[in-house]
Amino acid sequence: MSFGQRLQEIRTGFKPAFWVANLTELFERLSYYSVQSVLALYLYETLHFSQAQAGDLIGYFGAVVWFLPILGGTLADLFGFRRSLSFAYLTLALGYFLLGSLAAPWMAPMRSVMTLPHLLLLILLVPALGPAIVKPCVVGTTARASTENVRSIGYSIYYTLVNIGGALGPLLASVIRPRAGAANVFKLAALFVFLMFFVVLFFFQEPSQAGETKAASLQEVFRNFLTVVSNFRFMAFLMIFSGFYIVFWQVYIALPLFLHSYVDPRANIERILSTEAISVILLQVLVSYLTRKIPAFPAMTLGILLASASWLVLAIHPAVWTAVAALAILALGEMTQAARYYEYISRLAPSGQQGTYMGFAFLPVAIGFLIAGRIGGRLVHYFGEVAHKPSQVWWVISCIGIATTFLMWLYHIIVKTGMPAADASPPA
Repeated sequence: MSFGQRLQEIRTGFKPAFWVANLTELFERLSYYSVQSVLALYLYETLHFSQAQAGDLIGYFGAVVWFLPILGGTLADLFGFRRSLSFAYLTLALGYFLLGSLAAPWMAPMRSVMTLPHLLLLILLVPALGPAIVKPCVVGTTARASTENVRSIGYSIYYTLVNIGGALGPLLASVIRPRAGAANVFKLAALFVFLMFFVVLFFFQEPSQAGETKAASLQEVFRNFLTVVSNFRFMAFLMIFSGFYIVFWQVYIALPLFLHSYVDPRANIERILSTEAISVILLQVLVSYLTRKIPAFPAMTLGILLASASWLVLAIHPAVWTAVAALAILALGEMTQAARYYEYISRLAPSGQQGTYMGFAFLPVAIGFLIAGRIGGRLVHYFGEVAHKPSQVWWVISCIGIATTFLMWLYHIIVKTGMPAADASPPA
């Protein structure tokens, strides 16, 4: 197939809903990562939580954000993507605004009746509900609004736009926080997602595919949910894959605390964190092309191995420049597995159950975030303040990733998935 023919396939292979959904996802990710990039230091420096408490709170927030897509995807199959996305962006706008208003005078009555940790836990729950619905809707729209021959490209486009938002968010926060404080980072994030509510309201049309069946009732949706949960092989795969995100989420948990406390307290943490997403933006298409002939499961396993090895650079020589190098290598691992992971699961989803299956695709992200939060701050505290060997943190994180790589290989050998269409290489 010539380049011109392939370009024509791309032009005609996506419905308008694909572009609208992915545009809103870009701004949702910009908002999310601008908040995420300042959250650890905000909790540690401004609100004076300990490193362990800061890690716990971030882990809680991230786990809720990424666990609820399981339910959000199920409900999206029932209520439709347009209604679900509209509700999600309104919820996000409210949640980020409340975070930014935590110290406002009108919040004084709540601060007087609740302890700060409990109030923060309650407020963090509100913006966590938004991505829980946005994520399965956008990846489900990508599945429904793209033809089979361009679906893998669709997920590469999706992931590239996600990372554009992921890069712009920390960069934006690096400008706003020093000048106006972290509270205004949250409020600006609220403004962006509020605007996305109107984009969905006026421009998004519910996607569908010919011959597709839809869940007719809440009972049927619930049966679909139970069917996925009872799929032991699929659930085992998701549990193993959680190890990747234990390694990955240390970008926003252990790394800011480590750099601030043991490398350079004056380092611009937000700009350093943007390295990972910028690397994905620049290299995602090239990496997708170079790995196009690798079947999905081996590609995912290779990605986990690369991500695991990335932190060894920082372990061997702790410095700002090695942190940047580690994030660039981590990005290579992410690029190798991410688009293939979503494609892999989308091909497993029966007709009418894309939302449910793609919701479950975020279960490893949630589990990984929860565990990463529980161990990240504690590892930095123990190896830094107790053992006085802070770089040992990254040896432990790398070992977790290498163990995950081994379990993925073992799973593939034992189970063999039994799903050749899902595990095949995408069209060249």
